[in-house]
Amino acid sequence: MTTECLRVFGIVQGVGFRPTVARHASTCQIKGTVSNKGPYVEIYAQGSEEQVAHFKELLEKKPPQRSTILKITSQKVIAPIFEDFQIIQSEKTKGEIFISPDIATCETCRKELYDPSNRRYLHPFINCTSCGPRLTILEGLPYDRERTSMKEFPMCPACEKEYHDPVSRRYDAQPVCCNDCGPEVYLLDEDIKGHEAISRVRQLLHDGKIVAVKGIGGYHLAVDATNEEAVRRLRERKHRPFKPFAVMAKDMAVVERECMVENEIVRDLLTGHQKPIILLPKKAGHIANSVAPDNPKIGIMLPYAPLQMLLFDYDDGIKMPDVLVMTSANDSGAPITRDEEGARKELVGLCDAILSHNRKIRVRCDDSVVDFYQGEPYMIRRSRGYAPLPIMTTHPYQGHVIGIGGELKNTFCIGRDNLFYPSAYIGDLGDIRSVEALKESLKLMSSLLEVEPQIVCHDLHPRYNATMVAKEMGIRSVGIQHHYAHILSCMAENDWHDQVIGVSFDGTGYGLDGSIWGGEILVCDLDGFKREASIAPFLQIGGDLSAKEGWRIAASMIYDLFEDGEDVIAQLALCDKQNAHVLKVMHDKQLNAIKSTSAGRLFDGVSAILNLTLTSSFEGEAATRLQYEAAKAQHVIKTKNWTSSQSNILPTNQLVKDIVERRLRHENVADLAYYFHQELAHMIVESVSRVHQETGIETVALSGGVFQNTLLLELCEKGLKEKNLQVIRHHLIPPNDGGLCVGQALYASRLFEKEKR
Repeated sequence: MTTECLRVFGIVQGVGFRPTVARHASTCQIKGTVSNKGPYVEIYAQGSEEQVAHFKELLEKKPPQRSTILKITSQKVIAPIFEDFQIIQSEKTKGEIFISPDIATCETCRKELYDPSNRRYLHPFINCTSCGPRLTILEGLPYDRERTSMKEFPMCPACEKEYHDPVSRRYDAQPVCCNDCGPEVYLLDEDIKGHEAISRVRQLLHDGKIVAVKGIGGYHLAVDATNEEAVRRLRERKHRPFKPFAVMAKDMAVVERECMVENEIVRDLLTGHQKPIILLPKKAGHIANSVAPDNPKIGIMLPYAPLQMLLFDYDDGIKMPDVLVMTSANDSGAPITRDEEGARKELVGLCDAILSHNRKIRVRCDDSVVDFYQGEPYMIRRSRGYAPLPIMTTHPYQGHVIGIGGELKNTFCIGRDNLFYPSAYIGDLGDIRSVEALKESLKLMSSLLEVEPQIVCHDLHPRYNATMVAKEMGIRSVGIQHHYAHILSCMAENDWHDQVIGVSFDGTGYGLDGSIWGGEILVCDLDGFKREASIAPFLQIGGDLSAKEGWRIAASMIYDLFEDGEDVIAQLALCDKQNAHVLKVMHDKQLNAIKSTSAGRLFDGVSAILNLTLTSSFEGEAATRLQYEAAKAQHVIKTKNWTSSQSNILPTNQLVKDIVERRLRHENVADLAYYFHQELAHMIVESVSRVHQETGIETVALSGGVFQNTLLLELCEKGLKEKNLQVIRHHLIPPNDGGLCVGQALYASRLFEKEKR
């Protein structure tokens, strides 16, 4: 007889780990206990040497499907004789903490949902140990019902019996409930509940109406995605003229009717337990053109919550559309609406009804958005299904820190020793509601992860709301240059600790010289950076308007490059004569103008020159249109031998001049769009190669929002590898400002480590 104390670290809470341990113990005739300790699951396993060995083998080879085991420790101990094997009361202890993200409804629960003989038939909150809400209902750790928003729903005798039965699929499932004891759905501020409420909403959607639906992490606005008039009405109400809407398809057959599903990796992600929005090439299906106008891709997902499944398939005889727009219920840039008070304030004018329920959402969690690059997921927005899974570094950092994130696409990151936990998506902090959501979420996540941060790291921009939040926290705050933080985020994701040449291309960041940076080549390590090169500077005229009106950037560049600038602007139809003259005066006198090396604005300017997008209605519209136009190219224009009077300046001004001249000769727009990508990538590769020759650094990190552009990413990566340089890039942390917080947190951890020495 032997007794071993096993400790299992990783995602082991909220995934049915303890019930699985109990079943393995029964199989191996092991006696003892299992309990959650917060950072880990602790198991006392008592039996013969052979029985314990078999038990450990099952634990390693057959863990719960949704768990992630990072390490298992084992130690023989002296213990009393156990009479059986039990799941015992959880206890909190110090150490690493892993919180499970929300898990999409499993296939077994989906089958039960539509089985008339099952007591959970059509239950809008069906779940089990392998699926259901996790992060969004969590109030504290360890993950037990009394520390979730399900504590308000006492289990009925039947659910309680399943909860305590080791052979049940719902053994120790914290959100377990049924039609008798679970949360209830209803139309907000109307006396319509349950079956009648769901049926009413289905009828409204059938009739082309707009409905807000409370989900796992917030409300969505839903409308028939095949109804052009209904989709346009949603655009009008939401003041969102062109930005694509995400859609939810009933099943994989609908996805394949509407989109190209190119491989099994895409299929597995669509149908798996994370179920993000995936950007896929559109087919000529049934989806209305207004869902994603002038866009060759569409963001599509499958239902991940039972209530969403019931919208498509119910027992009321209503013939429903099989694909719905399912977009976040919020104003542009604001956080997703999560409670009824917010729904009443913000959604009443947007929709015709609100389908709500009384299970409280503790943590907002928007849908994740994933693109694909070289057959692998490439994260655009990391939230539901992924947050707050940590990044683990091999370097043993010590201490608690926070990266507060960027002003746009805000997420924050909590660093707890060598684990870095990026939060769910918050939103753009120009909206005060997002600022409040950031503060609220930061407070809750700090409590869940049991951190007492010593340092908070923020962007250098003095007027960012993120910076202000950081400085109001009452702890030490440190600033970091925006583009350096981007490169550090890439290094953190790849667990890279040595020097890199960082290519950090994005919209705008506060430069050390007081100008706007955005197209930068840096030499970076964990202690600092040196700016080695940038794109050619230009005047960014018009303040905030210049970030939306690409024609201003184009006109400003043209005035730098052509003596007859106003004639060129007129020929390109960038603006009327009066605006051209005003901009000329502002350019010459440098009124409301700032020196800029923003790569994002460079893309906007070229998009305007090619008459693709003169004014953007959402961030990235002009750059996205330019990329998609490049994909239509029929002919590749030969690369030029670019020269620059300064080795640290990429001659992007010459490239713009060449494109203007070619456009005036009426060369093909798609070919010129590809030419721009090709030549910019060539300039990047040549500049990095020069830095490599001067420094000997052989690893290049690619980061920043411009590298959401997979065409530019591919051209750069290919060119750098041809130079025998190693490339590290993003995978499941966004290259855009949604990943910025990870680099900030890494910088703070490194600073804390140095100062402790």
